[in-house]
Amino acid sequence: MSFSGRETRAVRASALNKPFSLSLLALAVHALVWPAFAQAAGNSDSEAASAQQDMVVDAASENDATDEQQDYAAKTTRAGTKMLLTPRDVPQSVSIITKQRMQDQDLQSLDDVLNNTTGIAAEQIDSERSQYYARGFQVTDFSYDDIPTAVGDAWNYGDAAEDTAIYDRIEVVRGATGLMTGAGDPGATINMVRKHADSKTFTGSLSASYGSWNKQRYVADVSGPLNETGSVRGRVVAGYQDQDSWLDRYHKSKKFFYGVVDADVTDNTTVSLGWDYQQNNTGNPTWGGLPTWYSNGVRTHYTRNTSTAADWARYAVESRKVFANVTHNWDNGWTFRFNGTHGEQTFNDKLLYPMGYPDISTGLMDSGFGSKDRGKRTLDSFDSYASGPYELFGRQHQLMAGVSYSRQHNATDSSDGPLTSEQLGAFRSNWNGDIIDPAWGDWYQNSDDVVRQKSAYTATRLSLADPLSLIVGARYTQYSTSGSSGEMRKNNITPYGGLVYDITESLSAYASYTSIFSPQTKRSESGAWLSPITGKNYETGLKADWMDGRVTTNFAIFRIEQDNVGEAIDNVFVNGSSEQAYRATKGAVSKGAEFEVNGAITDNLQLTFGATRFVARDSEGRYNSFMPQTQLKLFTRYRLPMLPELTLGGGVNWQNRVYKDATGPDGETQRLYQGSYPLVDLFVRYQINKQLAVQANVSNLFDREYYSYLSDSAVYGEPRNVSVSLSYSF
Repeated sequence: MSFSGRETRAVRASALNKPFSLSLLALAVHALVWPAFAQAAGNSDSEAASAQQDMVVDAASENDATDEQQDYAAKTTRAGTKMLLTPRDVPQSVSIITKQRMQDQDLQSLDDVLNNTTGIAAEQIDSERSQYYARGFQVTDFSYDDIPTAVGDAWNYGDAAEDTAIYDRIEVVRGATGLMTGAGDPGATINMVRKHADSKTFTGSLSASYGSWNKQRYVADVSGPLNETGSVRGRVVAGYQDQDSWLDRYHKSKKFFYGVVDADVTDNTTVSLGWDYQQNNTGNPTWGGLPTWYSNGVRTHYTRNTSTAADWARYAVESRKVFANVTHNWDNGWTFRFNGTHGEQTFNDKLLYPMGYPDISTGLMDSGFGSKDRGKRTLDSFDSYASGPYELFGRQHQLMAGVSYSRQHNATDSSDGPLTSEQLGAFRSNWNGDIIDPAWGDWYQNSDDVVRQKSAYTATRLSLADPLSLIVGARYTQYSTSGSSGEMRKNNITPYGGLVYDITESLSAYASYTSIFSPQTKRSESGAWLSPITGKNYETGLKADWMDGRVTTNFAIFRIEQDNVGEAIDNVFVNGSSEQAYRATKGAVSKGAEFEVNGAITDNLQLTFGATRFVARDSEGRYNSFMPQTQLKLFTRYRLPMLPELTLGGGVNWQNRVYKDATGPDGETQRLYQGSYPLVDLFVRYQINKQLAVQANVSNLFDREYYSYLSDSAVYGEPRNVSVSLSYSF
C-alpha cells in the first residue's frame, strides 16, 4: 500500500483524533445505551480505565485541538465535508476561531466573532438585530455541532447574541456548502462547536470583568469526573452579564447556563447529553435607526447616544436547546455518529418606529408606529453519518455517508399602536423617549409556517496519486414549507467536487465546484415565499501549513453565480406589517479573492490576518452595494520572551467605502456614502501567578465615528470602550 504525505496527515488525524460530538433524543439514549452507561459508571477496573483515558484524550483532540498550545489555528476539522481532515485538505476557504482567539480579543458573542472573521461583513440594523454577509451574499445558515438552523432577519431570536463562553471554537466555511447543509447559503456557513466534559480531573475557571457603560460580566466554567474512574464526566458553564450602552436609556441583562455529560459507555462508544439555556432582557431597545434627513432634505447629524426608543420599549428573548449524541469508533478507523437536538426560541417585544423625517425647526416627525410582537421558533433535527478509510487499487481512501431530517416551526403575531406627530413630540438629540403608551390594536397573525428538510448525502476522498486527491459527493434534498405563507415543495440534487494537489510538503493547490440550492425565508410584498436561490459556486486557490499545522495560510479565487436572490425593497413591508419585503434579483454574480494567514508564527507570536476583495453585480448594477468589497482584518498576540508573564496584542479592521441608494423626503432616490474607516483594538494580559491573570481590552481605540447601517435611517457604530477582567483557573 502506498501512502502520500496527504494520506499520512489523514491517517495521523484519524488515529490521534477519535471523535465524539453530540445528539440523539434523550429517550432513545436511555433505551439503547443506559445499561452500558450504568455498567461503565461502576467499572473500576484499571485496565478499562486506561483504555477510557486514551479515548478521552483522543476525543478532546478534535474538539479542543489547540488547548495546550493556545494557538489561533486548529489542526483538524470536519468543516465542509464531515471527514476529519486538516484545513489544508479541505478544498474551500475555512476560518476557525479558536477559544484562545476569542479570549484574547474578548469576543463574547457570535456577533463579536463574525465582525472579526475574514471575509464576513456585518450591518447592525438597530440595537438588537444584525445581518451578516460573505462574498456579497447574506449569511443565514448557522449550525450547532453540525446541525443546521436557518436564521432569517425578519424577526430576532437572539442568534447573534449567542454567548461564546459555551463554545470551543467557531468554524466558518466561505462559499456554498450544500453538501453539508442541503439548502445552503452561497456566501458562508457558520458552525458553533460546543465545549465538552473532556477532563478526568476536577478543573475549571472563574472570571469577572467590568467595562464601559457599567458592563459587568461573570462566567464560571467547571468540569470533572462524575464517577471514580472518570468514564462519566460533567461540565457546567454559567454566566451573567448586565450593562448599559452608549445609547440613552438602554439597559440589557443576559444570563446563560450550559451543562453537558459525556460518558464512555464502552471502550469505543461515547454518549453526550446536554442542555443549553440563554435569556436576554433589553430595556429601551431601538427599532431601526435615526432619520437620515430632515423633512427639507438636509442631512441630519445626531450625537451617537441619541436613541429612538420610547421609555416603554422592551425586548425579551429566551432560548432552550436539548441535545444528545452517540459516537462509536471502530478499531479500523471508522466512526459512526447519531446526532439530535430539540430547540425552542421565543421573543416578546414592544417597539417604537418614528415615521418620516423631522422638521428641522420644530423637530416634529410625521407619525410613529408602535408594534408589539411575539414569536416562537421550534427546531427538531437529527443527523446520522458514518465515515472512515477504505482500500481500493492498493491505495487508502475515505468515505462518508449519512442522512438527516429537520423540522422548523415559526409562528409570529403582532399588535399595532399608531401615534400622531403631536404624541411623539419634538425629536432631537436630547429626546428622552417620554411618550404615551399607544392604544394597541388586536393581535393578528404574521406567520405560522413549518419548514421540513430531508436529506441523504455521501462523499468520498480518493487518493489518485501520492500528491493528488479528489473529493466527490452529492446531497439529495427534499424541502417543503406549509402554513400561512402557502405551500412549496422542492427536490434537489447538489453535486460537490474538489481537487487537492500537493505541490510540496507544505503547499497545496486546490479547486472545487458545487451547485447552489437555497429555499428562502424571505417573502414578497404579497406575502409569498420567494423562489429558491439557484446557481453555481467555483473556487480555486493555494493552501499551506507549517510547524506541524500550527500555522495555516489560504489564498482563494472564487466566482458565484446566482438567480432569485432576495434583496430588500426600501420602505416596503409584507402585507402592510412590520416584516421587510423582498424582491428576487436576476443574474447576481460575485467574483473575487481572499487571503488568510492564521496561527503560531513563532512560539511567542500568534497572528491572524485576512484580506478580501470581491465585486458583486446583478442585472441592475452593483449588488448589495452597502457591503464593503474590500476588507482587511488583523489581530495579534505576543508573549514577551524576557517577561513571559506579560502578553501584548491588538489589531485593526479596515473596510472600503460603501453606498446605498435610498428614497429621500422629496421622493427621489439619493445615494448615501459611508467612507472607508479603520477600527483599532488593543489588549494586554498579565499572568500574576499560575492560576490568576488580569486582562484589559480597548475597542475602537481612536473613537472613530462611523455608521454600521445607512439607508433612509442610520445606525452609529460602537464608540471607544474599555474592559478589565480577572480570571482564575484551577
